[in-house]
Amino acid sequence: MAYEQIQALKERMHQSIIGQEAVVERLIIGLLANGNLLVEGLPGLAKTRAIKALARNLEADFSRIQFTPDLLPSDVTGTEVFYQKDGQGEFRFEPGPIFANIVLGDEINRAPAKVQAAMLEAMEERQVTVAGTTHKMPPLFMVMATQNPVEQEGTYPLPEAQMDRFLMHVNIEYPPVEDEVLIIDLVRGEEGATHDSENGDAKDAAERISQQAVFSARKEIAAIHVSEAMKRYMADLVYATRTPEKYSADLDRWIDVGGSPRASLALDKCGRTHAWLRQRDFVDPEDIRAVVHDCMRHRLMLSYEAQGEGVTADQVIDTLVEQVALP
Repeated sequence: MAYEQIQALKERMHQSIIGQEAVVERLIIGLLANGNLLVEGLPGLAKTRAIKALARNLEADFSRIQFTPDLLPSDVTGTEVFYQKDGQGEFRFEPGPIFANIVLGDEINRAPAKVQAAMLEAMEERQVTVAGTTHKMPPLFMVMATQNPVEQEGTYPLPEAQMDRFLMHVNIEYPPVEDEVLIIDLVRGEEGATHDSENGDAKDAAERISQQAVFSARKEIAAIHVSEAMKRYMADLVYATRTPEKYSADLDRWIDVGGSPRASLALDKCGRTHAWLRQRDFVDPEDIRAVVHDCMRHRLMLSYEAQGEGVTADQVIDTLVEQVALP
């Protein structure tokens, strides 16, 4: 059954990631909702580790792209290469690292805009066009990008058009001190296991979760019931970001540009997935409120006044949730 297999995937990830239960769930939601994720957090908070743990326990091809200022678009998408044999020559397409099931874009904001733009077509259209030829991505495909929120040296802020293509923007916080003690034990145990494997004492790895489990789960999620009231609630939350003056003076001062229709679609996809993970066949307001911050925090453009007052996107969304009533 798809639910049991997805829960097994989640449990395996928890064994590698301690103190980040919410982040693990968001990665699972992104996978099942067929979306791309932007994972943001300070160095050392297991951003890359969490994504690798997902790929390692899933029957999927994994690719990592380390974004740097000298990276070229062709380094991501691939390029046409001229081959010559027996006096005959032809151009062949050599796929880049974007052609995988799970693509980790590590420190995505370290590459200039032209490289970031090279990912837009793959993220949105699930295809790449090189030299006039379109190449389809595999059926299971998602981009998980990481970035550091505080480091400014040598970084290029992501364009709003690309930010909008991420289904969710996931923030990783410091773990509780009790969990940090467990992290020390976990890493020490892994170092011991690595030493044993080098000496030929490695145990067989657990069988990876099949891609079919993901596709089956997506089919069940598509059948989750969303009432007209819940559809209107999702639309109202997004519409409030475009007409904040109707809700409160603070929202009017804080929001410059609201969310696009992709925000409503993200709430629908993630809300249904959240309900499915709790074994319900319908979406209720709690499902929507559970994912609203991740689905909308990167889609709001805050005013200079809000930034000057130190108001964050999460605080704006908290106010939205308080102001927007259920239909």
